[in-house]
Amino acid sequence: MTLAALLFLGPLLAAAGFLLGRRAARQARTSDVGTPVEHATFETLHTASLAAPPLRAGLTAEAARKSARGLRSLLGTDALCLTDREAILTWDGAGEQHHSAQVLDQVRALLDTGRDKAFALSCDDLDCPLRWAVAVPLTVDDRVLGTLIAYAPRESAVLARAAGEVGRWVSVQLELAELDRSRTRLIEAEIKALRAQISPHFIFNSLAAIASFVRTDPERARELLLEFADFTRYSFRRHGDFTTLADELHSIDQYLALVRARFGDRLSVTLQVAPEVLPVALPFLCLQPLVENAVKHGVEGAVGAGRITISALDAGNEAEVVIEDDGAGMEPERLRRILRGEGGASGGIGLLNVDERLRQVYGDAYGLVIETGVGAGMKITARIPKYRAGVHS
Repeated sequence: MTLAALLFLGPLLAAAGFLLGRRAARQARTSDVGTPVEHATFETLHTASLAAPPLRAGLTAEAARKSARGLRSLLGTDALCLTDREAILTWDGAGEQHHSAQVLDQVRALLDTGRDKAFALSCDDLDCPLRWAVAVPLTVDDRVLGTLIAYAPRESAVLARAAGEVGRWVSVQLELAELDRSRTRLIEAEIKALRAQISPHFIFNSLAAIASFVRTDPERARELLLEFADFTRYSFRRHGDFTTLADELHSIDQYLALVRARFGDRLSVTLQVAPEVLPVALPFLCLQPLVENAVKHGVEGAVGAGRITISALDAGNEAEVVIEDDGAGMEPERLRRILRGEGGASGGIGLLNVDERLRQVYGDAYGLVIETGVGAGMKITARIPKYRAGVHS
């Protein structure tokens, strides 16, 4: 069993034992299949599966409100409260009007120490069922973000243990939420890195090529300036992690127009695109670095002419994009080092970046497939699922 499975199941099975204890008196219906333990375990896992998705947004008031009822059902308590470090996020169940005002004072020490706390409750309302509570910390990376408080009519060691286990399960969900946010920040940082890679070298060369036409062919210079403006506007846009294959290929066409202005007849480009794959969504700025790599290795530094072939074809449930050049290629071992992140600041940043982003979004099966050898050019294949923009855990 994997570590992730143990992190998920351990606290929940403990809660299942608590539920079984509370519900053992219920007689199973004749139509039921399985033992009482199996029923309690299934019910616990089902309830947890309903409570988990909101928590993946982090410890917010909305996430707390949506998950509180499921968490209270897991524990079988009369009331349940979730707090952050500053305020009550939600209260589910009885007694809110009698006890909510004291909550933050009661858990203040817990927020500092991170240790569970059980305490008796005093209430002037004789009909209020709440007479005891246990509070447990909600932590991420050893930081206490808030608390989970379970309320009951009487002191219960079993409830105290179950609350601790459920609190740890909630903390795991919050840690996963933090990982999701970290992954998003990483992708954003990688896009910024790609933009920084594009800007100095390519912009200087493009402007120099445009300037060379100002006197001899003003109309060509004007057209190239428009291509340059559209390309940079697309590359530096600030919204959306995804784009369409049509937009990405259009940007590549503008990029190649500027490259051809530099190299003239030294660069030959063949483009083959199946119309049915144009609407397919893919990570923004995902293919252009691969084309730039082909230009760098297929034309720059070469003595003769270079050829680049770009195809985007229908492959059933996927779009298959292939970018191939007939340039210098590279040693396979050097390529492996680049894809492990050992290529250095100037060695294949674009290849590594795109490969990691595709794997993060679609899974390891969708990393780049690269064929190369010294003097044999390079062929890069990227597969993009047609019917999903991304995969979210």
